[in-house]
Amino acid sequence: MNPTSQLPSPPASVPAPRNSRRTVALLSVGAVVGVAALAWASYEYLVARHYETTDNAYVQGNVIQVTAQIGGTVVAVNAEDTDYVKVAQTLVQLDPADARVALAQAEAALAQAVRQVSMLYANNSAMVAQVSLRETDLGRAQVEIDRASADLARRQSLTGSGAVSGEELQHAQAQVAAARQVWASAQAGVVAAREQLRANQAQTQGTSVALHPSVQAAAAKLREAWLATQRLAVPAPVAGYVAKRTVQLGQRVAAGTPLMALIPLDQLWVDANFKEVQLRNIRIGQPVSLRADVYGKTVEYHGTVAGLGVGTGAAFALLPAQNATGNWIKVVQRVPVRVALKPEELAAHPLRVGLSVDATVDVTQQGGKMLADAPRAAASSQTPVYATSEAGADEQVRRIIAAHTTLPAGLSGLAPTGSAKP
Repeated sequence: MNPTSQLPSPPASVPAPRNSRRTVALLSVGAVVGVAALAWASYEYLVARHYETTDNAYVQGNVIQVTAQIGGTVVAVNAEDTDYVKVAQTLVQLDPADARVALAQAEAALAQAVRQVSMLYANNSAMVAQVSLRETDLGRAQVEIDRASADLARRQSLTGSGAVSGEELQHAQAQVAAARQVWASAQAGVVAAREQLRANQAQTQGTSVALHPSVQAAAAKLREAWLATQRLAVPAPVAGYVAKRTVQLGQRVAAGTPLMALIPLDQLWVDANFKEVQLRNIRIGQPVSLRADVYGKTVEYHGTVAGLGVGTGAAFALLPAQNATGNWIKVVQRVPVRVALKPEELAAHPLRVGLSVDATVDVTQQGGKMLADAPRAAASSQTPVYATSEAGADEQVRRIIAAHTTLPAGLSGLAPTGSAKP
């Protein structure tokens, strides 16, 4: 018998260590995922839900078009692209020759109007004298009628006694008829003279030479021509930087032609285009933190929500979406949110129109409004450069009227007298 057959067989190997390591690994991964999910949920609830972020944001500003107020030929251009200009600085100068000729013509027209109106007032006195002369002729004609009628009456009374012949009686009757014709002609002359006087007085009554409509119309033309001479220099309406200069020397421009653009870089804002699902918590007045790509993460701007747009970008596009057609596809829309920037931060780190910005709105405070109900106090902008004084034009008008008025300004003639009857 083999002694080795009496030895006991070795025990089988147990695979428990490998399974236990896998279980531990799975539990570890599950624990890590659970902790990460809990951390993400905590961050979302405590932090992330109080902020709305978008990288679809761009710097915007006022692009002010500088246009010519009158037509003319450009003789000087005093600003180039990227130049900084001050308020009222002359940017473009137009040729003054045409404006000066128009001003001279307006001065001559005003002088002619003053002289013509002065003649109207002078004609009142002449026409009053004409009416008096015609009335005197009418009185003489009446005297002739009375004399001829008296002679005819005496001859008629003597006809029965044969002292007056029939021929003599006919001659007296003819004299009466002739006297009546002269009176009728004199009466027509009186009526015509009075009508001419009324017509002339209608053009002068109740006004003076200086306030006559014809003179006022000519004076208005003079003021217009004078203002044209003052608008030969095109000023800068605001202080800013020149962009998009298109005007050239020698160019013939018309009124309203764009010459260049001005951009005041101290009046910039940001249009942050948020998705429609992000708008439910955004309110006016909420703080906004912004980072511009031009400066990177080293510079942070602090702004405020100034207002929310009243339409999506697609609604105001040049070719708006046709959602009623059969090939409609739903696309998440974006609404621009205007963010006001702090002037001191803009001065420290200038921005340019069109730069990309990352915007984050703190929506913790929900006390503001979604839509404005009144204009902002700082929304009004004005420029004083176009407020041209007309004192020079008024003085020129007064000088011309005084130099060409030949009669007292208040003279308006006399009222017509009554008519005489035969």
